[in-house]
This record gives sequence, structure tokens and C-alpha cells, in this order.
Amino acid sequence: MARPREPIELIQAKGRKHLTKQEIAERHQTEIAPVCPDALLPPRYLTAAQKKRFLAIAEQLAALGILGETDTDAVARYVTAESLYEDAVRTLRAAVRKKPPPDSGFEEQALYIKALDTAQRTQDRLFRQAQSAARELGLTISARCKIVIPQKQPEAPAENKFAKFLQKRDAG
Repeated sequence: MARPREPIELIQAKGRKHLTKQEIAERHQTEIAPVCPDALLPPRYLTAAQKKRFLAIAEQLAALGILGETDTDAVARYVTAESLYEDAVRTLRAAVRKKPPPDSGFEEQALYIKALDTAQRTQDRLFRQAQSAARELGLTISARCKIVIPQKQPEAPAENKFAKFLQKRDAG
């Protein structure tokens, strides 16, 4: 299986592959860079709290240079999944608090277990959705490790081969 294609800046920063100037220019022309306008607007279907979270995440991703205008829907999906997950956690906590007393009937115990199971399944499903969306955006630790571009080491200035001889001549 082929490896995923890496951006030319990453290849150059690693310094492991020697490319000609023409190959580098071709790669720069064929790579798609995200278009990041000054203001990324949240979609209309988000609530006020979700819009606030959207803007916070979009600002961080835009500062890294990995968020484009076409990615706003992906951020909105993540914010929505995160919000629904938080609601599911609250629902699960409320279901746990409604535990019937030990002397209650079998039917009441069965209904409690069923409600708890349903809340846990919902929470698990929403967690997986939020986790998947976070991974796609680079919001998890492992995803961030994959997108970090190593800083290119500054190259030492080329040494003049004749400088030694010139110094000896001038000194001598």
C-alpha cells in the first residue's frame, strides 16, 4: 500500500529527499493550499453556544494554517457532535441518579437498566462521532503529531573555498 502524499514543505524540512528545482516547482503548483479568509463564519444551524465554540476552534486552526473556507462544515459537525455528547453525558448522569431503591419491584429495576443501557449506547455513539471529527481536524494528540511540520534548520552559509588562501596571502 502506498504511503500518503506529504506536502513539499514537509519533505524539504525533513531533508531526506533530494528534489530538483523543477520537481519542487511542480509540487508547489499541484498542491492545494487551504484558502483562509479573514473571518470564518459559522453555519446558521449552530446554536449561539456552538457558534462561540466554532469560532474558538476555527481561530486556532486558522492560526496553524490548516483550516480553509471549505473546512467550516467539518468544524461545525465536530462542534455539534461535541455538544450532543455533552448532553448525553448529562442524561446518563441523571439516569444513574434515578436508581430505584433495592426493595422496588422487578419491572422498575428492568426499566432502570433499560434506560441506563440506552443512555450509555447513545453516549458511546456520540463519543465516537465527536472523536472521529476531532481526529479529522487534528484536535487529538495523535492527529496533531501527524500534522506538525518540523522547522527547517537554517543552512550554514556556504564557506568560501578560497578564503583560507586569501587570509594567508593578506597575513603574510
